[in-house]
Amino acid sequence: MSAVSPSASSPRAASTSAARLSPFRVVRDPGLVRDVLHRPGDFSPANALVAVTPLTGSSLRVLQRARFALPPILASNDTDSHAGVRKVVAGFFTPATVAAIEPRIRELARESARTAAARLSQPAGALEGRVDLVDTVAALPPAVLMLELLGLDVPADELGALKAWSRESLELFWGWPDPERQLELARSAAAFYDWLRDLVRRSVAARSRNLFAALDEHGLTTPEICSLGYFLLIAGQETTTQLISSVLFRALEGSCPVTWAEACDPARAREAVRHVLATESSVPTWRRVTPRETTLGGETIPAGAEILLELTGNHGVGGPGRPTDYGLAFGSGIHRCLGAKLAELEAAVVVQETAAALPRIRLADASPEWLRLLSFQAPRAVTVKGPTGDS
Repeated sequence: MSAVSPSASSPRAASTSAARLSPFRVVRDPGLVRDVLHRPGDFSPANALVAVTPLTGSSLRVLQRARFALPPILASNDTDSHAGVRKVVAGFFTPATVAAIEPRIRELARESARTAAARLSQPAGALEGRVDLVDTVAALPPAVLMLELLGLDVPADELGALKAWSRESLELFWGWPDPERQLELARSAAAFYDWLRDLVRRSVAARSRNLFAALDEHGLTTPEICSLGYFLLIAGQETTTQLISSVLFRALEGSCPVTWAEACDPARAREAVRHVLATESSVPTWRRVTPRETTLGGETIPAGAEILLELTGNHGVGGPGRPTDYGLAFGSGIHRCLGAKLAELEAAVVVQETAAALPRIRLADASPEWLRLLSFQAPRAVTVKGPTGDS
């Protein structure tokens, strides 16, 4: 069977139809995926942030009124300017910085787990002794940590809006909304962009050590900083929330090789995270486009081909059930995710602390609705019920 298919099923948890994948040549084999990611001249990232569903005139007008613009700066940048910008951003995600923030991750994870335990301990009634772990333990820690790492001053009461904008922007750019829904999402994206532009201006004016001021010093314009910040503020926290959500669900469901009782151990929690990264990461696919005719795995790929890379799942390659190396979940090469180590650490700590604080919880809904986008997936809720607090 060809390793490069004109259309194919998406990774394990996704339910994307063949019709929706028909524009793409899907690459499954992890060796070929890595090859594509290491050949940016032959496989450009220029389409990485292009809306999967073309924007309607009404949606475009909403975005234009907000002066919404996404020039290629980081994830979709295939020019020589990419290396310099990436170096600036990477300075906020150094190994030493990530290692030093672990106590803060643990503090936030324990606080979130205590909140979940408190809600579960309430008498049955309106809450019915149930709690959604996505909302209580997975949602806010990644957002708080990302903003702190980047030195961005965002009031706590604005975090809810950031989370909502992030989810809606993912749907706008990687989903298949009908025209009415797309218009709603475009209004959300415009509001997000207005908020972001104000944050950029305040951050640059502050001249403190923050990412946006550093990018300004590097020579980027306000629209360029907004373009980078728009998806960085989403990818830097929402995909981690999704990863945590998937690990929590699989461990509680019992399909993960690490049981919920074992997940309170740091090494076992890390193993659970890596298992999900390998089999059904929150970012299961990513896109590339060929600027010119090239070859891959002995096959000729025409110019302008839309490529969809399976970063996780490895279906149909190397024997049934054999997962892709979990590291591919974060990409590879010059565009590899700068927050990979941070995301893995955050997920492991949150899962460990939640399992330790809530050892006897069980799923209240074994079949939750899942987010299903071209390149993002996670359970929308992980609803659990007690008892809690027993060792």
